[in-house]
Amino acid sequence: MTLAALETRADEHALAIFGALHPTDLDGIATLVLLGPREPGFWSEFRQSPEYRDDRSHAMDRWSTRVIGSLADEFGATAYFPFDGPPHRPFYRWALDSGQAWQSPVQLLVHDKAGLFVSYRGALGFADRLPMSLRSAASPCDSCADKPCLSACPVAALSEQSYDVPACKSFLHTDAGIDCMTGGCLVRRACPISQGSGRLPEQSSFHMKAFL
Repeated sequence: MTLAALETRADEHALAIFGALHPTDLDGIATLVLLGPREPGFWSEFRQSPEYRDDRSHAMDRWSTRVIGSLADEFGATAYFPFDGPPHRPFYRWALDSGQAWQSPVQLLVHDKAGLFVSYRGALGFADRLPMSLRSAASPCDSCADKPCLSACPVAALSEQSYDVPACKSFLHTDAGIDCMTGGCLVRRACPISQGSGRLPEQSSFHMKAFL
């Protein structure tokens, strides 16, 4: 098994490898591979799925369980998901340890390709220690002079100090919050990397409705 072989199979499901690491907190797991939406293309792939079409709740989580679970079976891996729990798996820390994501100025994860639109649909754990080149480049935020994420939120719910979730949700229920609801969080959209990530507004709207 190689990461290249996994990446090829994941790509067939519009998934991409969003990082890999050698974890120290999973018994019997020497390599952990993080999977996220491959853009562009993920949204159209998901919309064709039985989970999206059956009008039941948690469609994307159920899709992730089925698709990533099948990859786990195929490659002899163990599947982990961010929506399992409690206790919940430490995907935030795993992402940081992968060297392909960093804490942004507003504390949300920022990814080197997905920007603030980064999301992890699951991870695959392997007993073998697979060879890989861990990323060690500096955060893209270090060279972002304007840091538009810090001033993009109309109610300053996201800041360097905290994330005021109640204030965020209250704003989203107002007429002024329609732009965030239909196009995605203004803070996430403000990130220069996010703007080139290929995320469709329709997909962001789907996640915003789930957030409420």
